[in-house]
Amino acid sequence: MQKSTLKTAVPDANENAPDRDVLWYAEALFFAYREFTGEPDRILTDLEFGRAHHRVLFFVSRYPALRVADLLGILQITKQSLSRVLRELIKEGYVRQEAGPSDRRERLLFVTEKGAVLVERLAALQIARIEDGLKAAGVEGRAAVARFLDAMIGNSRYLPHNRGDQSVIDSDTPIEEK
Repeated sequence: MQKSTLKTAVPDANENAPDRDVLWYAEALFFAYREFTGEPDRILTDLEFGRAHHRVLFFVSRYPALRVADLLGILQITKQSLSRVLRELIKEGYVRQEAGPSDRRERLLFVTEKGAVLVERLAALQIARIEDGLKAAGVEGRAAVARFLDAMIGNSRYLPHNRGDQSVIDSDTPIEEK
């Protein structure tokens, strides 16, 4: 991985100008996100998919039996946008949906075997990049990165409170009740 040599031009300091360090972090986040999504984007483009498809696949694979209503809340997108993406993923065999056990109108989402293979392929690229970043941060830095990300997410009701293999979403309890 190439070492960053990011240098920025910051406007002259005045009382309303953002702190130079904070502005650098904002810019660095843009570049980090570009790199984090770049390799998966190329794979998705070959499949005629985009980032919305990736996000749906990611969360559906993380939370089997995820309700469509909960996915809308997590992604903060419109039903119309999600409907188009889901229709394509279902048509191409990456996602399947089932009616809820107690409410047949409820739609529960699952990745298929084909979907799981794609999710794993995309995640491997991003996990490698995250591992490199955490390794560079060191043991103490790892905790600081976690605190930083938690603070950036803020008080979202979709905050990923658990790490590792623990599921954030209890499939028996809708997210709105958490």
